[in-house]
Amino acid sequence: MALGAVHPGRAGSGGSGASGSGATVPSGSGTSPDGVAPGGAASSAAGSGPASSGVGSDAGTPGSGPARDARTDPDDGPTGPAEHAHSRTERHRHLRSGPAGNVRPENAARDARPEDTTDGPTPWPLARKRAARAAGGSRPPELSEPEDALGRTLAEPLTALTDLPPFDTSAMDGWAVSGPGPWDLDRAAGGDRGILAGHAATALADGRAVAIATGARVPDGATAVLRSEHGEVHDRGDGRARLAAPRAVRLGQDIRPRGQECGRGEPLLPAGVPVTPAVLGLAAAAGYDRLTTYPRPRVEVLVLGDELLRHGLPREGRIRDALGPMLGPWLRALGADVTAPRPLGDDADALHAAITGSTADVVLTTGGTASGPVDHVHPALRRIGAEVLVDGVAVRPGHPMLLARVAPDRYLVGLPGNPLAAVSGLLTLAEPLLRTLAARPPAASSRTPLGAAVDGHPHDTRLVPVAYRDDPRHGRTATPLPFHGSAMLRGIAAADALAVVPPGGADRGDLVEVLELPWPAGSAARGPEGAGRPYGPGAHPGGDRPVRSTFSAPPTGGAA
Repeated sequence: MALGAVHPGRAGSGGSGASGSGATVPSGSGTSPDGVAPGGAASSAAGSGPASSGVGSDAGTPGSGPARDARTDPDDGPTGPAEHAHSRTERHRHLRSGPAGNVRPENAARDARPEDTTDGPTPWPLARKRAARAAGGSRPPELSEPEDALGRTLAEPLTALTDLPPFDTSAMDGWAVSGPGPWDLDRAAGGDRGILAGHAATALADGRAVAIATGARVPDGATAVLRSEHGEVHDRGDGRARLAAPRAVRLGQDIRPRGQECGRGEPLLPAGVPVTPAVLGLAAAAGYDRLTTYPRPRVEVLVLGDELLRHGLPREGRIRDALGPMLGPWLRALGADVTAPRPLGDDADALHAAITGSTADVVLTTGGTASGPVDHVHPALRRIGAEVLVDGVAVRPGHPMLLARVAPDRYLVGLPGNPLAAVSGLLTLAEPLLRTLAARPPAASSRTPLGAAVDGHPHDTRLVPVAYRDDPRHGRTATPLPFHGSAMLRGIAAADALAVVPPGGADRGDLVEVLELPWPAGSAARGPEGAGRPYGPGAHPGGDRPVRSTFSAPPTGGAA
C-alpha cells in the first residue's frame, strides 16, 4: 500500500499566504466510508476564492499582538466556502507504513461508520465523537493508595465492607439516658468527662444517665441521647445529681443507629465513578485501605516555536510562552498525569525524536499544525507512518487542530499555537480522548440561554468565552465576553465556560451547549467594569466607542 501524505493544513486568507507545496500523490481508487481514498491522499494547497463576510480579524485589534502560528493561522481573517473545496478524498487518512504504522484492524473498522462520511474539515460534533472513540479504553486497572487514587476512575463497584456506622453512636454532645426520666446521673460510668469517642462504655441501667460526646459509642441499655442544651442537672448535695428534661424524650432520639447509612455488603458506588475527595472519605469509612482504579492517562506536552520565551518580557520579535504554564494544570484537571512541558523550538528532527521516543499515552503538541515553513507536525506524522483520525475541525478558533494514532494505544493531539485556539483544541479533541483513556463517563450536556447575540461563521462552529449572568427574562444566561480573538487569553481567563455556537450564529435567549471550564472565573475575575464586561453596546475594550452587540465586531478581537 502506498504511503498517503498528510494534508498540511489549510492556510486561510488571514494568514501569511504560505501553503503546502508538495507534489500530489495519486490516491487509490475508491473511497473508504469516511470519504477517504484507501491509499491515502495528496497534500493540497491553500484554498482560494472570495472570502465570506461576518468573521472579524485580529489585525489591528487592541491587545492582540503576535502569537504562534500567526504567520499561517487559518483562524485569522475571513474565510469562505472556497477554502473548504478540497474533499477528504484529496486529503490524508491512513498512513500505515513506517515503524509505528501497525494500526489494529479493529480500529479501522470502528472508525468506518456511516455518520463519519464528511468532506473538508471534520464538523465539530463529529470530531469530538471521533476523539472519544479513538481509544479502545484505559490501561488495565490497578490497586492504588488513596493519595494516588484521587482523580482516577473506580474500576470496581464500591461495596461496604462494614456497617456504617459500625455501632450505635451519639449524634450530639449530651447524656445517654435509659428510660423516660428523670435520671440519676452516673458519673462513675464514664468518669468526669463521660463517654468519649473511641472509648468503651459500660451498660446503662434503667433510670440512669451518663455524659456522652458526639461520635461516642452509645452504651447498651441507652434508649436516647439528651442534648446538653436540653437537660437540667440538679445537685442533690450528697455527691449525687439528678438529670431532668423539660419535655419528653423520644425513643432513639439523637442516636445514629448501626447501619443507618449502609449495611455490610451494600453497594455504595458503581464502577466508572471519578474518585473525588468525598469518594476517598466514603471508601475509608466503609473499610477500604486501597481502591481498584483505572490509571490516569499519561500526557507529554511538546511546546514548539523558536519565538517563544519562558521568562522575561517579549523582545526582538520573541513572545512569552503562554501555553506551557497553562496546559499542565488544565490536563491534570481533565484527569491526566502530565510531564513538565518540553520546549522544542522549530526543530523537525527533535520533534520526530520526541514523538517516537515518548512513552506517554498521549503526546500533545502546541503550534506547527498549519502549513508554514516551520510547521513540522504533519511531516513528522508522515515520517512516523501515523494514522490521522482528525485533520482540521470546522470550528473557530482552532480549526487546524489534529488527532493521530502514532502507535497502538498511543496518540498525538496537535493544538494550534494561538492560545485561545489551543484551548479550543484541548476541549474539542484532548478532553474526550482523555476521558475514554481514563474510563470516565461522558460529561453531561448542559444548555444555557445566550445573554447576547453571536454572529456565526457560515460553516464552522464557534466556541465563545462566556460569563454566567442573571437575566430577569431568561434567568441564568451565558453572556459572551470581549477579547475572544484566537491569540487572546484575556476573555477565557474571565470566563465560566465556552458557549458552542452552531454555524449561522445564535440570537439572545437561544439555548446553546456550554462547555464548563475546570475553574469558573466568577464575577471577581471580571470586576465591575473590566475585561469581563459582557459583549454588547459600550463594551469596546479600548475605550467608550460603542460596538455592535454581536460576536463579529472587530474592536473586540473578532478573529476566531
